[in-house]
Amino acid sequence: MGQAVRRIRREPSLTSWNVVGSRSYMRRFPSFLDPHQKFPDIISLPPEIALMVLSNLTATDLCLAMTVNDFWRELASDEMLWQGLCRATWGCVTAYERGNEDNFSWKRLYMTLDEATLTFNASADLGLEYLFSHQLINNDVDEIAKFIHTTNKLHRRGVRDLLSRRQDILEVIIKLDDYANKFLPNALRTFFSNVDSPSVSGRDLNELLQKFAERFINCNPDCGMTKDAICILSYSLIILSVDLTSPHVKNKMSKREFIRNVRQATTEVGDELAGHLYDNIYLVGHIAPQKWIE
Repeated sequence: MGQAVRRIRREPSLTSWNVVGSRSYMRRFPSFLDPHQKFPDIISLPPEIALMVLSNLTATDLCLAMTVNDFWRELASDEMLWQGLCRATWGCVTAYERGNEDNFSWKRLYMTLDEATLTFNASADLGLEYLFSHQLINNDVDEIAKFIHTTNKLHRRGVRDLLSRRQDILEVIIKLDDYANKFLPNALRTFFSNVDSPSVSGRDLNELLQKFAERFINCNPDCGMTKDAICILSYSLIILSVDLTSPHVKNKMSKREFIRNVRQATTEVGDELAGHLYDNIYLVGHIAPQKWIE
């Protein structure tokens, strides 16, 4: 376990649960099966279990827990807790490779990454400079793409602006997704949750869908459709999503109408598949979920 457990075991004064004898311990430890027993104070729990409880807290809650008493401060400062928070919030950071170095602090790294995220949300360019200058990630296209792809803490506006200017990063982000054996609407949801929403129009949306179609074909070479057919279906699903989910559209497109429209647009898609596509949008919802913070 973490360094907090080892220290607490060396210093029994930090906790009141250190009782000699298994019978005394069992008398003090409440039964979770008894509905009349309230949940024990964390200070009465073994440090291993206390750490499991604290592992469900956010960084803000952990900082508040440190103000309770010495026992809580020792547990809430445990490096394992902060390492878990770092990896859960930012999935891919080059600085993680320095985790075994002397004087390395996961808590300090979390605070630095949080500051980098705030800077990025104010300005994507300044955010990248902060990440590079503090050696959080390398100035490399793959590293930047993985950092963006594995966190949902970044504002959508900043990411959209960066990707519009850095096509090299966009290319890598698209390649990070695996659409193998995925139903087309579900693959589109994954694509738009990581890249952008179809709020863009014209040439930008066309380029995005071309890149998606190419990646989808590469992941599913036996799908039986060409790149153009995937693009046509993607456009159709975007239109259908808006039609079915928008409160401003009173006359919703019917399943029969959608099948007829797809049949007229491409001969590579059968009526049965078009019907399944309609059902997916109708039952699951829009293909562009809003993952990013606005």
